[in-house]
Amino acid sequence: MDWPHAPVHRLELQGTYMVTAATYERRKMFAGPDRLDFLMESLFKISTEFGWRLQAWAIFANHYHFIALAPEKPGNLVSMIRKLHACTARKLNQMDEQEGRKVWFNYWDSLITYHNSYLARLNYVHTNPVRHGLVELPSAYPWCSAGWFERSVSASFRKTIYGFKTDRLSVVDDF
Repeated sequence: MDWPHAPVHRLELQGTYMVTAATYERRKMFAGPDRLDFLMESLFKISTEFGWRLQAWAIFANHYHFIALAPEKPGNLVSMIRKLHACTARKLNQMDEQEGRKVWFNYWDSLITYHNSYLARLNYVHTNPVRHGLVELPSAYPWCSAGWFERSVSASFRKTIYGFKTDRLSVVDDF
């Protein structure tokens, strides 16, 4: 029987996953450009180290989302997130002189099994800074993949992605 108070992580299948993680008590511990840069660079470095290929990301002061292609053995997502959270918490606590402070709360992952769900989630992650009222255009938020995405794909593909509805997606994002 699954534990009802924590997300279940079933990572047996290779494919594309969406991950959302939140800071403890949704505190804005990564507020400010330097801290957001640090968290984003840590995500890039550690996901590469574990063989996860990022497709989209959005980093905020109290949470993040990413979509990534799993390596051949996707079971290492737990270890990857554990390392990302441990390294970033340790550095953040060192910066704030708050040794032992709890930084991260939990994370949620889901295997994306339908092509249209993948496209809708790409839209969701790319446009998340707009949804949170931080910018008017997704590409204006530097801690999100939207700018990279818009420069890297054709205008027709960009229009297709941004046209997908996200209102029926079930994503933890009440931050």
